[in-house]
Amino acid sequence: MKLSPLYGSGVSCGFPSPADDHQEPPLSLDEHLITNSAATFLARANGDSMQEVGIFDRDVLIVDRSLTPVSGDVVVVALDGQLTCKILDLKRGRLLSANGRYRPIPIWEGQELLVEGVVKASVRYHRG
Repeated sequence: MKLSPLYGSGVSCGFPSPADDHQEPPLSLDEHLITNSAATFLARANGDSMQEVGIFDRDVLIVDRSLTPVSGDVVVVALDGQLTCKILDLKRGRLLSANGRYRPIPIWEGQELLVEGVVKASVRYHRG
């Protein structure tokens, strides 16, 4: 686990502000993003179906198997053996994309659906 410095003030994404030299205690991304390491795995997003919730192609998903999935959660599921990342809609028995170009995926009786975990966070790379 590597600790990285965390600046006390936010970084302006508008007009530059005077630099703030104050640093808070170092921040561990493991401690910040992972609450249950034994139940957490990482997966890479593939495709554009989840863009409207901020998950883009090649993002790294932090998935927690210990969280109980509820309607509206972004989850990684195995549907008939195929892994996918979608929004869980338990009330209507379907999986939703977060991109208007994709239709909901109905979950039919008899289909094998295994929720692998709830997506707790994602990490985006801005430079490869």
